[in-house]
Amino acid sequence: MSAGRGFYQVVLRPVVSEKSYVSMSKGKYVFRCHADATKIQIRRAVEEAFADQKITVVDVNTITVRGKIRLRSRRRTRVSGRSSSWKKAIVTLAPGQKIEGLFEGV
Repeated sequence: MSAGRGFYQVVLRPVVSEKSYVSMSKGKYVFRCHADATKIQIRRAVEEAFADQKITVVDVNTITVRGKIRLRSRRRTRVSGRSSSWKKAIVTLAPGQKIEGLFEGV
């Protein structure tokens, strides 16, 4: 892994949503990644993490998800805050390949 980062420092966790489950049937997996991770680092991290299953990453698409502004009332004043921005990676595997046991314990 380049820059001394391991799998869990590049790829933080899988994204669990209805849309990500639908895309899994097409061979696309969605992960939440470190904000500074590159496509090459994400590809290598996923291939190394699931090396026992011998998967091949065909394509990696990344999206930077902007943080949301949160408003809440505290007594008579309004307090605003912001959630942090994060990077989403959509990893496409070779045709016919699956990652087994990705959502165990979720």
